[in-house]
Amino acid sequence: MAVPHDSTRDSSHIDITPGMLYYGNTVTLLSTLNADGSTNLAPMSSTWALGNTIVLGMGLGSQTAQNLAERNEAVLNLPGPELWRQVESLGDMTGVRHARRQHGHGSIAVSDKFAAVGLTPEKAESVHCMMVAEAGLQLELHIVSCRPDVQNSFVIAQAQVLHVHADPRIVLPGTSHVDPRRWKPLIYNFRHYHTLTAQVGESGITETPTVQEC
Repeated sequence: MAVPHDSTRDSSHIDITPGMLYYGNTVTLLSTLNADGSTNLAPMSSTWALGNTIVLGMGLGSQTAQNLAERNEAVLNLPGPELWRQVESLGDMTGVRHARRQHGHGSIAVSDKFAAVGLTPEKAESVHCMMVAEAGLQLELHIVSCRPDVQNSFVIAQAQVLHVHADPRIVLPGTSHVDPRRWKPLIYNFRHYHTLTAQVGESGITETPTVQEC
């Protein structure tokens, strides 16, 4: 049951209406397969993970959405903060022949986005689209479902993780644990680029071994 709005509530907060709720999301570069076998590369910040399931959100009418619906594979490339300029440049590019503006960006039709922004394509293990060699983490995905959101404005896709590839510099030696002291993802914080600062605490359920600093 809905709770009635109380205009007399006593609070130090104010009501706002943000243009978009990017409240500190991890930036990703999503590789998808075009009909001609080439790879489309697009920046995204609407993703989240639950176990080995990844949920993706993207605009209707994009080349990425079309590729996911027609070909059930992708690679989720997670860049570090040093790649923010490449990510921003990709936001102005599209693989759709009839380009249009979306999310406040211009849309420049580009066939080879890797070359356009200076990123290196790398072959994947189980999918045909190319990975971003410079990304600290690369997740090969099998797309399980694609459907519109409740407002019919976006595509929501669910994907199963097939393989995870990591830069060895961010992995604790001898384990499959990403070292959170060394892995600093690029964060999209209300349309500004950030990254993580020093650790302030540790969860009681962490499985990452504690490593003493030298």
